[in-house]
Amino acid sequence: MKLKRIIPFLLFVTFLGGLTIARAGWAEEPRLPFPSYGSGPVEVRIYTDYFCPPCRRMEPAVEPLLKNLIKRNAIRLTLVDMPFSSGSILYARYFLYALNEKNDFDHALKVRNALFAATADKNITTAEKIESLFKRAGISYRTFEPKPAFNQYNDLIKEDRVDSTPSCVIVREGKKKTFVGGDDVVKALKGI
Repeated sequence: MKLKRIIPFLLFVTFLGGLTIARAGWAEEPRLPFPSYGSGPVEVRIYTDYFCPPCRRMEPAVEPLLKNLIKRNAIRLTLVDMPFSSGSILYARYFLYALNEKNDFDHALKVRNALFAATADKNITTAEKIESLFKRAGISYRTFEPKPAFNQYNDLIKEDRVDSTPSCVIVREGKKKTFVGGDDVVKALKGI
């Protein structure tokens, strides 16, 4: 999915002002979950949008590569949700809610898979429907205010100048390379 031009302010407003869900039971002192995993020497940032068909097609090929790279302690992975589609912010919010309950790599993959699959069902467009999906999938979550995580997303998007999905930024030995498109992302990850 390609945007002709990303204006950092627009992304900031999209993430921070696009959706506010007031719910009872917010944690009084919320943990700040962020989807970063591993401690290897190579930094990898994967940029996707749940509503991006190429991202959805790429996910099954990327997942085993990422698992292997993290198991080998070869990478530090950050998963960045992009706000390109109208439902993206809601989905990103619930991804973070699930990480607030359990922030480990396998759980993050399970949640991503459920959310990617949900985009095929055009009816899953509300918080209540995502909550129902999570219940059926056995995914627990805990709400919190995700603005700090969205700020981190925005900082990475601006730093890496990402304007399409799927994209992957790899930083190795101080050199940064960007790969765009599922095939190029998979090829780049295989090269680590």
